[in-house]
Amino acid sequence: MSVFSQMAAAGHEQVCHISDAATGLRAIVAMHSSVLGPGLGGVRIRAYEDEQAALVDVLRLSEAMSYKAACAGLRCGGAKAVVLAPFPRDREAGMHALGRAIDGLAGRYVATEDMGMSESDIALLNEVTPHAVGRSLEAGGSGDPSPHTADGVIAGMRAALRAAERPIEFAGLRVAVQGCGHVGLAIVERLIAAGAQVIASDIDDQACEGAAAAGAQIVDNDRIHAESVDIFAPSGVGAILDESRIAELKCAIVAGAANNQLATPEDGMRLAERGIVYAPDYVINAGGLINVSDELDSEGYNAERVRFRVASIETTLDEIFEQAKAQRRPPESVALDMAKKRIEAGAR
Repeated sequence: MSVFSQMAAAGHEQVCHISDAATGLRAIVAMHSSVLGPGLGGVRIRAYEDEQAALVDVLRLSEAMSYKAACAGLRCGGAKAVVLAPFPRDREAGMHALGRAIDGLAGRYVATEDMGMSESDIALLNEVTPHAVGRSLEAGGSGDPSPHTADGVIAGMRAALRAAERPIEFAGLRVAVQGCGHVGLAIVERLIAAGAQVIASDIDDQACEGAAAAGAQIVDNDRIHAESVDIFAPSGVGAILDESRIAELKCAIVAGAANNQLATPEDGMRLAERGIVYAPDYVINAGGLINVSDELDSEGYNAERVRFRVASIETTLDEIFEQAKAQRRPPESVALDMAKKRIEAGAR
């Protein structure tokens, strides 16, 4: 399938392939929608099997960013960048090369942090382009978005517990967190502080050590989805909820921070048929986007406004779950309709 065919499938506006001979940088930027504002999305540095796998990932991620921003009521569109690992050995030169490419898009794409990126990397991008957000608090930015993503996931879990007709408290709950990077570890810490029993996993030993130090029990990353728990929280890579894994789930709720958790659109119905409450990923994990997007506000970053908007993830999911129950539809189908209606309204 050609790049144009893949773009047309989900209505992408623009895809840019970036190659910098001096540093060896290889990246792809995908703009899904700019209807509600500039495309805002993280830069993901990841080892891909090949260029086609990277393209598929950036197209899926950028589409989800459009829906994430729309459901959160933000004035920005959806975009994403992926960098094919390994990143150039000279970090500064590589980030400057990426920054120049982003600057060439004239503000249609605004970069922020994702897998493999940090506040210091955003600072390097800002040395050559203003179109990157997520600077440190000391530098006048919004700081690390991870805690805000984790706060939103915890708020979303409360809504999911309500939808599953469970007590709205974490004490005594058994929760499995797959992926213990910046966001996953923050979720683990919050759950343990609230009295939950947490099991965790990651492909990275150092990440597992961090979760264990926080009080989590470490289990096999490839089998954590099959653990008997109240909540399964996928918080690493996406597309892990496929037909075979869904059949092995032993949980009442799936609510985590990972993007694109469903391997196919049909997997949402498979969860519903099993009676498992699924919190649509681009709704529950919007806290980080809410945080960095606030840097684009004409009045500047406002921490109190961010806290309010992140907390609103719970009420947004309450609405989605209520409609899903009333209409006998999977929650992600309701969420997708909500996002598309808001984007369509913005186009008028």
